[in-house]
Amino acid sequence: MLLLCYRDAAYIRAALAGAFAQTVPCEIIVSNDSSDDGTYEIAREVVAAYRGIHDVSVRRTPRNLGVAAHFNDAMALARGEIVVMMAGDDIAYPERVATILRAFEEAPEAMVLGSDFDCIDADGARIDIRFRRRPERYQIDYYVRIGRLIGLLGATLAFRREVYDRFGPLLGPIEDNALSLRGALLGQSLCLRQPLLQYRRHPGSVSGCVFARDEAPEVAVRRRYERTVRFYRGTADDLEHCMGQMPELRGRALRDARNVLAMYRIEADAREAILREKRRHWLGPVLRGLLQPGLRRKSAERALKLLMPRRWFGLHHA
Repeated sequence: MLLLCYRDAAYIRAALAGAFAQTVPCEIIVSNDSSDDGTYEIAREVVAAYRGIHDVSVRRTPRNLGVAAHFNDAMALARGEIVVMMAGDDIAYPERVATILRAFEEAPEAMVLGSDFDCIDADGARIDIRFRRRPERYQIDYYVRIGRLIGLLGATLAFRREVYDRFGPLLGPIEDNALSLRGALLGQSLCLRQPLLQYRRHPGSVSGCVFARDEAPEVAVRRRYERTVRFYRGTADDLEHCMGQMPELRGRALRDARNVLAMYRIEADAREAILREKRRHWLGPVLRGLLQPGLRRKSAERALKLLMPRRWFGLHHA
């Protein structure tokens, strides 16, 4: 288990309790990305007092690395054949690891796995949210069929270590889409219908920061566009790198992978054009999207924005 934390002082004790409650003996690596709020010190105190079935270590990075680079740094220490992701603000249910191991055993062709979850707020109160359920089993063509660039939720992820070892450190700023696509390249993806953790939504969470969910409306849209452009480009870079390491990728699988790569590139270009360019420069990405399997509907909707004032969808000229 990789328990990655950053500025989680208010939540780390509950996260560690969830990790320690797992019914299968685990190597638990608690890694703090050099936060300045006492998270690391609390984790050290809790781990020092732990007596149980798990092999637990706690460490911190020499400097703040960011999400994907922190993952790469911690992943170099992991020894297990199955890697289960945890965040310092979420709470795993006791059966999470046992359920994941059983699912991988029953599906030897599966390389990456996610699950349903229960959502809570900063105080632990239940939040009802809508989220798109993935099929229970799917491959990389799924991303083209649904026309959406959404991987498995990083907080619920587990994967065979080949997903990392085959291709090396992740590129880009965020880990979940990159790992989701790597797993889909190598084999099947699983999404378990059983909620295996409490996923916490709060202003300081990674998803809140990346997608600017909790920022003021006048800045949220612009920042979300800027961050999404970086996120899409980084994910595309990682996918392209992985494809280059797979000479055996041919036929339909290669075509599907190329389509997903094009979707990420076009979406990044389209969002950057809307954010920074005059309207005539929007046409290129829109036209490419209309011709691209997986993006035709979204690009048709985007074409309508050519007729609308930019302020109608939350953006103003820089």
